[in-house]
Amino acid sequence: MPNDTKDTRAHRPAPELGQAQRQAVGELLRVSPVADDLAERFTRAGFSLALVGGSVRDALLGRLGNDLDFTTDARPQDVLRIVRPWADAVWDVGIAFGTVGCRKRGPEAVGSGAGGRGGEEAGLRDYQLEITTYRSEAYDRNSRKPDVAYGDSLEEDLRRRDFTVNAMAVALPHKEFVDPYDGLGDVARRVLRTPGTPEESFSDDPLRMLRAARFAAQLDFTVAEPVRSAMKDMAERIEIVSAERIRDELNKLLLSDHPRKGIELLVETGLAARVLPEVPALRLERDEHHRHKDVYEHSLTVLEQAIDLEEDGPDLVLRLAALLHDIGKPRTRRFEPDGRVSFHHHEVVGAKLVKQRMTRLKYSNEMIKDVARLVELHLRFHGYGTGEWTDSAVRRYVRDAGPLLNRLHKLTRSDCTTRNKRKAQALSRAYDGLEERIERLREQEELDAIRPDLNGNEIMEILGIRPGPQVGRAYQHLLELRLERGPMEREAAVAALKEWWAAQG
Repeated sequence: MPNDTKDTRAHRPAPELGQAQRQAVGELLRVSPVADDLAERFTRAGFSLALVGGSVRDALLGRLGNDLDFTTDARPQDVLRIVRPWADAVWDVGIAFGTVGCRKRGPEAVGSGAGGRGGEEAGLRDYQLEITTYRSEAYDRNSRKPDVAYGDSLEEDLRRRDFTVNAMAVALPHKEFVDPYDGLGDVARRVLRTPGTPEESFSDDPLRMLRAARFAAQLDFTVAEPVRSAMKDMAERIEIVSAERIRDELNKLLLSDHPRKGIELLVETGLAARVLPEVPALRLERDEHHRHKDVYEHSLTVLEQAIDLEEDGPDLVLRLAALLHDIGKPRTRRFEPDGRVSFHHHEVVGAKLVKQRMTRLKYSNEMIKDVARLVELHLRFHGYGTGEWTDSAVRRYVRDAGPLLNRLHKLTRSDCTTRNKRKAQALSRAYDGLEERIERLREQEELDAIRPDLNGNEIMEILGIRPGPQVGRAYQHLLELRLERGPMEREAAVAALKEWWAAQG
């Protein structure tokens, strides 16, 4: 994958021009051994090679990783011929679009100051490279796949790129900086513009409208007004793009450092109404007779608060659940006679809507199941009230959450956005109490693996029955008893089973 689509590391402020150039030199020196070696091979074969796009941009921002993007005048088959003897691994899944990928383990420049990563040997690291033939892409109005046309010049290739900050290159091996559209200045100004007109850029690839929102979220850049205006005017063109590509852009946006910024841009430009319509639908109108919380703003705040609780890096399941947890409210809104607004069972309706939307966006079944389950359970804690749940209720809470319990803790805590400090503190204390009870019961009863006190074989032996539906019903009855009463001695469990069996006739 290109470097500019994967980086979710902490944002660093865009530097001044002089500082940016110094940072870029340092970053490029670090990858020089591999980049220069590759460039020399292309030169000997009669072709040119340049580091390009997100790799150059990230070098200027001081955040260049090990994923490097190159562009060349060599055609894909020529690229394969050059890199196969050199790379440690080569893949051609993107060759129809002019892209060849490879992996190369190589050294860093001496004195670069960058250490190894994740168990790598000192001074050595794996580089993921993508080498793309000069090209342009354009969508036919009735096609979901772009037509790819190869080009012959670096300048033309840069002109057809999405944004000026991605339309910079470093020609190798002499490291000549190529910036025909002042991408360096836009990096310093922290602004997203297109090399040509926004309309031309978005016609070439409508997905670039989502990429604008994603880059705004990843880099904390602003979007130039002509670009924003074109996004509004051309929003319907996003419907020509495949669900998979849209999903991948939304994921990158949500996993960025500033997802709220990107989501707000999608909503304001009308793009969200076409790719994730449940989110702008949260902007429920308020009037003087039926005041209630702004559900859209609340959901964005819950997302930010959930991010603050993450422990091991960005969690896509948690972030999706936080953003979508209240999408059932527009469908369930009722104006009560006393002037209040209610949203009864919005968590159940919301879970169904999550399944529908995520299915359309081609998410995996496992992720759909997890996000929908969190949405369905996000209100369960509010029945805890003053902390008077029985041990049985606590067991059921843990059983129903299953492996999602830790995420449910975070989502539930994030869902408190009240400005009333006393109420917020009371909710926090109540949830602290619930978590403490869960831990106490977990120590006593192995809550994470709650099972009946008798297994299926024991049930069949005691009742003298063969495998079949009756065994399943007996097992479920004992599980309910286990949740209700806690662990039972074997003698008590056998007696309870026989009593249930007798009642079945």
